[in-house]
Amino acid sequence: MPLDFFSVSLINGIPTLYGLVICTFFSLIFGLAVAGIYMYKNKFTRSMALTLVLLPAIVQVIIMLVNGNIGVGIAVAGAFSLIRFRSIPGTAKEIGALFFAMALGFVTGLGYIFYALIFLLLVGGAWLLLTRISFGDNANIRFLKIKIPENLDYDGLFDDILEKYTNSAELKSVTTTNMGSLFELVYTVSLKPSLTPKAFIDELRCRNGNLNIRLSRNRDGEEL
Repeated sequence: MPLDFFSVSLINGIPTLYGLVICTFFSLIFGLAVAGIYMYKNKFTRSMALTLVLLPAIVQVIIMLVNGNIGVGIAVAGAFSLIRFRSIPGTAKEIGALFFAMALGFVTGLGYIFYALIFLLLVGGAWLLLTRISFGDNANIRFLKIKIPENLDYDGLFDDILEKYTNSAELKSVTTTNMGSLFELVYTVSLKPSLTPKAFIDELRCRNGNLNIRLSRNRDGEEL
């Protein structure tokens, strides 16, 4: 039989102290596990790690308090609608970890601690395995940003260089910078493993008048 604390955590729709303490304890344990899974072979911030630890317990308490009470549920939803996240958008991995932690909080909030444990083992194990085998790793994919003077026609300007150093290249966007005196071209490129990025950048510099060139694994904080 699963460890179901739901029957002892609520009396007439009100959480008991015993049920609240037990569920919160397990929620914090699950949060620690989620934070550890997220930090495995991944760059992270202290604030993100702390959030993952505490989020299941926060969600769990809310679920226990609003269970069966429509009025309280509407009030909580209204309070959360006032929240404005001021930080930059997170990566897909961060969003996935947050949803993972929230789902555990929902399950423990309903009292199904055993099911939450099974969910943690299955999803957390899959996460660790996929991270271990570097699933979906695009080692040769890069974002390329090139600035050129406004008097240059960017259409086809770097095609020969891109063909020499990349397996594929796609122009994603063109924007004006520096009061319209420069164009910024953004490409997604797949580099040829046998060629060096330095030689690639050197040839691009000769073509764009030695203006800024950026070759990176990410664009605007979003991981590949």
